Amino acid sequence: MDLLIKNAKTIDNQKIDIAIKNGKIVNISSNIEDSFEHVYRCSNDEFISAGWIDAHVHCFEDMDLYRDTPDRIGVETGVTSLIDAGSSGAHNVSNLYEGTKSAKTNVYALLNISSDGIVSQDELSDLSMIEFDQIEAVVKEYPEFIVGLKARMSQSVVGDNGILPLEYAKIIQKKLTDINLMVHIGSAPPKLEDIISRLDKGDIITHCFNGKENNILDEKGMIKDYVLDAKQRGIIFDVGHGSASFSFDVAKKAFDQNFLSDMISTDIYERNRKQGPVYDMATTLEKMLYTGYPLETLIHQITEVPAKIFNLKNKGKIAVDYDADLTLFKIKDNDRKQLIDSNGTMKVANKRLIPTAAIVRGQVFRIGDFNGQQD
Repeated sequence: MDLLIKNAKTIDNQKIDIAIKNGKIVNISSNIEDSFEHVYRCSNDEFISAGWIDAHVHCFEDMDLYRDTPDRIGVETGVTSLIDAGSSGAHNVSNLYEGTKSAKTNVYALLNISSDGIVSQDELSDLSMIEFDQIEAVVKEYPEFIVGLKARMSQSVVGDNGILPLEYAKIIQKKLTDINLMVHIGSAPPKLEDIISRLDKGDIITHCFNGKENNILDEKGMIKDYVLDAKQRGIIFDVGHGSASFSFDVAKKAFDQNFLSDMISTDIYERNRKQGPVYDMATTLEKMLYTGYPLETLIHQITEVPAKIFNLKNKGKIAVDYDADLTLFKIKDNDRKQLIDSNGTMKVANKRLIPTAAIVRGQVFRIGDFNGQQD
């Protein structure tokens, strides 16, 4: 055997041992006694979950606007898998693929429908950059790497094109079949209602709790009827925190109306990692805990949910024959921490999540080993 994780504790307080061989989980039991090359002994206050998956990041190092290093926002923060959400398009996704092959963190991509990706803030203001044949070709060339499409549908991105880029994205999606579409929402035009009316079951809205005027709440702070209808139709709502797209007020009002996100992602990149308000996945989870989400729901939304949505085979669960991608972390109660949203609103939380290790394909990366690393 390669690795034994001893005395692990799940979030429902079950004690388990996990045996790993050739990057796969081969046995789970209350007590495993066998010969192992390596043993990770969990401390009494350490929890384990399936590896955290951040389904909206920007880790294409060749880009200027939104970029970061995969491992810096991946294993060094307890996240085992990243999905780069539209940094690259048909012209440069091969560079993203090659650049992330050496990363310790698993990396996948959502392909921007604009062929150059996010080289400028208004990448969908020029419809000629949406090249149907090129998109189809690269999706077929990288079927295990490209797990969906990305369309950023806010005024600063689409310019005078309104809803047209989304309509093009839906045409491409239907032609390719069985591929996900993530849609960024922000300032109008296009209006949120016009965006939602064109989405189908399984499509993903990211930045669902943004505090902009064009958000999910009406003037009375109630969830808009067409947003509730979208949830009923199976449209997926993703947090996608980002520099300008998470409001404590919107998230709390939604929670109080029993409207929860389906998936949690950070929209992290170098600037909002270093300067905030995102910092890392654990901080985003702390904000959702402060809003009222149970820990079990949070872990589900960053493991099993994205693995299922994006068809990340053998990921998202602690189960025999699944990839040995796991996250270990501690929960600190009565540990005050200031949290800030994208609007500058500050809250003081009393519960912290502290990742201690990321395990990817059976290889252990202890978070403490990265402390003090220079960017």
